[in-house]
Amino acid sequence: MTTQIHTAFIGGGNMAGALIEGLLKQGVSANHLHVVDINQETRDKWQSRGLSVASEPTAILLQHSIWLLAVKPQQLAEVTARLKPFLQEDTLAVSIAAGISLQTLSQWLGTANQPWSKVVRAMPNTPALVERGMTGLVAGEGVSAEYRDQVEQLLSAVGEVLWVTSDQMIDAVTAVSGSGPAYVFRFIEAMMVGARQLGLDDAQAKQLTLATLAGATELASQSIEPVSTLRARVTSKGGTTAAALDVLEKREFEQVIGAAMQAAYDRAGALSKELADNGTKD
Repeated sequence: MTTQIHTAFIGGGNMAGALIEGLLKQGVSANHLHVVDINQETRDKWQSRGLSVASEPTAILLQHSIWLLAVKPQQLAEVTARLKPFLQEDTLAVSIAAGISLQTLSQWLGTANQPWSKVVRAMPNTPALVERGMTGLVAGEGVSAEYRDQVEQLLSAVGEVLWVTSDQMIDAVTAVSGSGPAYVFRFIEAMMVGARQLGLDDAQAKQLTLATLAGATELASQSIEPVSTLRARVTSKGGTTAAALDVLEKREFEQVIGAAMQAAYDRAGALSKELADNGTKD
């Protein structure tokens, strides 16, 4: 990374920490990064790495043009109220708090009549902790092309990014990649249980399952052919794979996964409304 982005992290927990580590690895200077966190241990950790730290918002935020909001969604209304005195004309707020819509965030940072338009809503996922994340992004009306580039640089420190056009599409991102790691982990669990039932021990079950999943994912990623073609190549008529897939099809595997993702999408929309309403009441 060549651009030295002055970024303040409001919350220094796991996801913010992954981003900070990624930025440092890419050459961003520690003195360009600031962490606000109520936890003393968290502050000590980042201060020892050369970052400036604070337990609450202070005037040092005026030196940072991007604020990465990484607190719990239920805390964000209160936190934004404490941040507002330090907003400047060029301040860009990037929220990774799940369920907080662009409209809600804009109104919390501004007002209902004059919402703050320089906002980006981001939906990262937990593989960001190992720099293999996938982050969906949607921008407010006041976000320039230059700021989009800087946000991409920021989030690309922990994986891939994808811009979408609305909060509804971020809800779709949530259903696919935000919640998606849990689906994969559950599939891994099921495969490992099945492997043990076939007589393999725990270590063997884990090694075979994880290596198979990693290899299949990498093959799908590198191949120019559709995933359906890759699947068909493994599936010989009347063979073992066909027998296994027949069971999945009879139990409506695709429909089950689709229904699960729809449930996640619906809940994301409902959560946005709940959090907005609660923030208004507070």
